[in-house]
Amino acid sequence: MRQAIANAEVGDEQAGNDPTVNELCRRVAEYLGKESAVFLPSGTMCNEIAIMIHCRPGDEIIAHETAHIINFEGGGPAAFAGASVQPIRGERGQFDADTLKAAIRPDNRYSSKSRLLVVEQTSNLGGGTVWPLQKIKHVTDVARDAGMVTHMDGARLANAVVASGISAAEFSAPFDSVWLDLTKGLGCPVGAVLAGSEDFIHEAWRHKQRMGGAMRQAGIIAAAGLYALDHNIERLAEDHTNARYFAETITKHPFVRLDLDLVETNIIFFDIDVPGKTLEDLGAEFEKRGMQAGALMQGTMRIITHLDISADEIELAAQNVIEILNSWK
Repeated sequence: MRQAIANAEVGDEQAGNDPTVNELCRRVAEYLGKESAVFLPSGTMCNEIAIMIHCRPGDEIIAHETAHIINFEGGGPAAFAGASVQPIRGERGQFDADTLKAAIRPDNRYSSKSRLLVVEQTSNLGGGTVWPLQKIKHVTDVARDAGMVTHMDGARLANAVVASGISAAEFSAPFDSVWLDLTKGLGCPVGAVLAGSEDFIHEAWRHKQRMGGAMRQAGIIAAAGLYALDHNIERLAEDHTNARYFAETITKHPFVRLDLDLVETNIIFFDIDVPGKTLEDLGAEFEKRGMQAGALMQGTMRIITHLDISADEIELAAQNVIEILNSWK
């Protein structure tokens, strides 16, 4: 990937003259089954630009209560679009059609207008769970029947593709806009690509310019994305295997609380039950051993596998967890 970056052909991205950026956008649009795409610095910018296009001030977005746009984007929907978000519940970071239907506002002067449905694939705080295609179709059908538009937060869409065998284009088809992150499992240093119709991307460029997202010789980072599309998608299966191994190994310890049914891709959530010890204590022990993890707001530890961690390192990490917990007996 670094060699591809070094050898990238570049031009003025703002003027549409960077050939590497243009090829990345073409490839991702094709991968997602959309007409057009735009290269952006981050997935958060993808979400916020999509929201600004789809929503007017006072409109309401409906998303799962664990969604990234609610918990990790600094109030962006309100700050940038003047839109509110209604969080709805459901198991494993997902909701069903009936729950969505009940959440849609009546169309009257007293209510916010239910404008946008957002689905996060995979669900991060749901444990990396894959939204089934049939469930996606059910909820997007409900949204469209109510006159809403639809957006997919595709931060880990490629993980869902590899885990399910369903193409990215099939997952993306029910959505008016969708983006693919290049920096997580795909291993790029920066960037995400937002896709949709030609008209949607034309408007996205206006917001990209306004938010300072337009770049110059951006081919040096787009080249990493092209390399990732060619080399790092199918290998995500290794991350899923490593996550499963890690989860199955540590769950054998009596101090670990972990739902193996939630481990579908590359994310593991677990808790510990040790008198006088917390997840923060466990995290401190991890750091001493060269491991990185974090205790999240719902009182669980999140471990993510990726291409920079080998199977041997996963085995060592699992052994470290067992050793730390054994030392606390």
